[in-house]
Amino acid sequence: MFNFDRIPDRSGTNSFKWDWKWRGKSSEILPMWVADMDFEAPPEVIAAIMDRAKHGVYGYTFYPQSYFESIINWFDSMHDYKIKREWILTIPGVVPGISFAIQAFTLPGDGIIVQPPVYSPFYKVISELGRKIILNPLKERNGYYEMDFENLLNIIDDRTKMLILCSPHNPVGRVWRKEELLELGKICLKHNILVVSDEIHCDIVYSPHKHTVFSSLSKEISDISLVLTAPSKTFNIAGLQMGNAIIPNFELRKRYKALLKSHHLVMSNLFGIVATEVAYKYGKQWLEELLVYLKGNVDFVQAFLQKNIPEVRLTIPEGTFLLWLDFRQFREDINKMLLSNNLWLSDGNEFGFGGKGFQRMNIATSRDIIKKAMNIIKSTVESVKKV
Repeated sequence: MFNFDRIPDRSGTNSFKWDWKWRGKSSEILPMWVADMDFEAPPEVIAAIMDRAKHGVYGYTFYPQSYFESIINWFDSMHDYKIKREWILTIPGVVPGISFAIQAFTLPGDGIIVQPPVYSPFYKVISELGRKIILNPLKERNGYYEMDFENLLNIIDDRTKMLILCSPHNPVGRVWRKEELLELGKICLKHNILVVSDEIHCDIVYSPHKHTVFSSLSKEISDISLVLTAPSKTFNIAGLQMGNAIIPNFELRKRYKALLKSHHLVMSNLFGIVATEVAYKYGKQWLEELLVYLKGNVDFVQAFLQKNIPEVRLTIPEGTFLLWLDFRQFREDINKMLLSNNLWLSDGNEFGFGGKGFQRMNIATSRDIIKKAMNIIKSTVESVKKV
């Protein structure tokens, strides 16, 4: 049994989450924004990194065959997806991987579809590279989100070249059903649109839901797919900056690899290699217990809201450790009010269209911290009611 109630003190570690100050705000603030976990990585990962560090020589390192085998075995076992070794290209992270895809397969002025509300770096990387952001907002019905295929067909034009899929979806927590992904793939095949699928949260999925790797849907769909993955969310090793691009199509892979070479991304992160391989080999039990703990946090938040603040509605997540909270019944500056009461959530406006009035909360922390956060939300809402 792993003790997820025990949280190490992360202050003084240059942690974005715990050491980054909000406009001079004191250290008393409770950070529930950045999407990393407060839990220690699996003990096997910690032991492997420490053992490698003791060697004392940290020179240039290549990716061993065992690194790729660990990824292949993990996706076969966990997601019923058989990956060939040559399909895997290493990248320094998923967002850089999206940037490389945009540079490799589109031209300035080309249109790239995103489905908001969605992870804000999608917008930034598209606009910074001079491409056009095309919005296909998710449809919300009573707190449940779906892709809008009818609108998708209407917004595609001759310069629409790519769609960035968030799967599972951050921030609304959807784990897309196979039927939904097939419909998306069918549309993109018909209109020759490349799908870049961000699947960084693919292992954080709550039963009975099941993640489907986009490129596993069919041979035809795999030929228009780039699947970007990383062990960072699953095992809390984001600081090691590791990721993988899975590209079955030879021509797409060739162009993507050429782009990586042009940026001279040929070296590797020594400790990232060790951590990734060991996590995928030995981290399954840790992950299973983590999911139980995270689901307990979801259930706690849901029960707390229903009992104490029914006006705040939770979008029940099917995956990820991020909660999407509906504050639309309250004033627009609720995020600032929560900050003034020492709770830092991600303002829904950051996620684009459809995010107004929402807050995203990271629950990958101890139950005690969750309780503190919920009590701050409760007191903040009660103060708003009195005004």
